[in-house]
Amino acid sequence: MTDVKTKAAAAFEEKFGAKPEMMSYSPGRVNIIGEHTDYNDGFVMPCAIKFGTAIAARKNGTDRMRVLAVDVNGEYDEFPVTADMDKHESKTWSNYLRGVTKLICERGCKFEGLDVAIAGDVPLGAGLSSSASLEVAFGNLISQAYGLGIELQDIALIGQAAEAFIGCKCGIMDQTISACGKKGCVMRLDCRTLDKQHVKVPEGLEILIVNSNVKHALVGGEYNERRAQCEKAAAVLGVKALRDATMEMLDAKKSELDDVTYRRARHVITEDDRVLAAVKAFESGDLAKLAQLMYASHCSMRDDFEITIPEIDGLVEIIRKAIGENAAVRMTGGGFGGSVVALVEPSKVEKVKAAIDAEYEKLSGRKATIIETYAADGANFSLL
Repeated sequence: MTDVKTKAAAAFEEKFGAKPEMMSYSPGRVNIIGEHTDYNDGFVMPCAIKFGTAIAARKNGTDRMRVLAVDVNGEYDEFPVTADMDKHESKTWSNYLRGVTKLICERGCKFEGLDVAIAGDVPLGAGLSSSASLEVAFGNLISQAYGLGIELQDIALIGQAAEAFIGCKCGIMDQTISACGKKGCVMRLDCRTLDKQHVKVPEGLEILIVNSNVKHALVGGEYNERRAQCEKAAAVLGVKALRDATMEMLDAKKSELDDVTYRRARHVITEDDRVLAAVKAFESGDLAKLAQLMYASHCSMRDDFEITIPEIDGLVEIIRKAIGENAAVRMTGGGFGGSVVALVEPSKVEKVKAAIDAEYEKLSGRKATIIETYAADGANFSLL
């Protein structure tokens, strides 16, 4: 077992006085390109990463979930297996589990309680979808433990709905890649049809995630405000979602939109185009084109969608300067903090690290955390 699985199993035995019977695991993700397009029915290109959430568990013969969060100061919660679920007032982590339980109950599925110990190594607040990793791992655990036969894509949809239960109307990208990722590949996901295309990462490219260590939180104002602005633009354009709009349509209606709403829509429309172009760049191994697309995406997030912060913008420029030509780098995640992603040739990795170590703290007053990863598989489950 990997370290995080070993940690979950050991904590389970200490808490519940018995060995776990099963293990569920689901990874976090990094989005290579395609930001805030998912809830606009558009296109995204994430990959699963080598960090995730492990859940050690066994059936407890009751109608209650008894859950231990190893990494949240060993906090513990209990709640009933019911569709009539309440949120916990203070244990935010438990609400993801409560939401998943509620939603599986609402499907008419019959199941009982589990004793559960959860451990994870997805950096929290880094924009790498620790919450989606938790939701998918827990949903798949319930399905597998009780033979419910819920498909992984449906587990992802349950996780998305659990986010809405908590208060964040997120798109489907994070949960889908966590559930359905494929080692060595990024995924081109159509967020309307859920059609997936696994595209191999060109050989000789490493994935670097650089955590700014400015934590973000998507539950609440800014994220939901951006979504409302996109919906407003779609309504003015007379389309179901901005996925259906073109720049010609947007410009024709520019006089009917305020400047902010126009720019929000421009980001989404052009970002969808960039994702589809990036698929071709990956397939042909065209790093120069990929670099152009990723930086254009970053500038659009900075100027049109206004979700970057000075620390993130600074990191992107530090990395671009260190790599030089063909610098494929951009902010990743929902914004307002979090991380930067870069696709880097192995010969340049140490140079990038050195530049970040030398320059980022001067710019931000804090150190960045540099994470090397690869494109990993999605969710898995095993009996112990």
